Amino acid sequence: MIKYVLVSVIAYLLGNFSTSYLISRAAGKIDIRKYGSGNAGSTNVLRVLGVKAAAVAFLGDLLKGTAAVLIGKQLGGSYGEIVAGISVVLGHNWPVFLKFKGGKGIATTIGLMIPIDPIMVLLIVAAGVTLIVITRYVSLGSVMGVLIYPIAMIATRKPLEYIIFSIILSAMAVFKHRSNLERLLKGTESKLGQKKKTL
Repeated sequence: MIKYVLVSVIAYLLGNFSTSYLISRAAGKIDIRKYGSGNAGSTNVLRVLGVKAAAVAFLGDLLKGTAAVLIGKQLGGSYGEIVAGISVVLGHNWPVFLKFKGGKGIATTIGLMIPIDPIMVLLIVAAGVTLIVITRYVSLGSVMGVLIYPIAMIATRKPLEYIIFSIILSAMAVFKHRSNLERLLKGTESKLGQKKKTL
């Protein structure tokens, strides 16, 4: 039990490492949470600071997910990586060091999935990117990608603990995108390429 508590703490603290926040401070000398959508994530960085900053933010969030799961597996085996995966997303979405105002966890979720099931990552990313290219709605592609995750896990008859894991990750992503989903239904969601005003 102690090792899982240790894994959860380490992973949560890794999740608190907000690449988008740090990049916005370094590149634009701004708090990204006060611009655009107010979200500390790579999509908002893209709208406010451009492609290069967004790419660094995305990569940083992805790598911390991968690192957390590798540490979790090393310390606690398969259950360790599950605990780490959930904890690192919690840390990213609700970081204590940023007053619980973080990102939405998509890049981090992709990153943590890479060492667990890289083939599944390719499937989900391909589906999400295709939808984004067609609709230009990043939020729609992100949500549909994570919703495919548990469906694919069930369809391929993965172990029950990993199916539950995928459902939890999917639920967190959908919850964080609830305002985006409301705007999609109202037809007011911003498309890729559109800029938002300062909050």
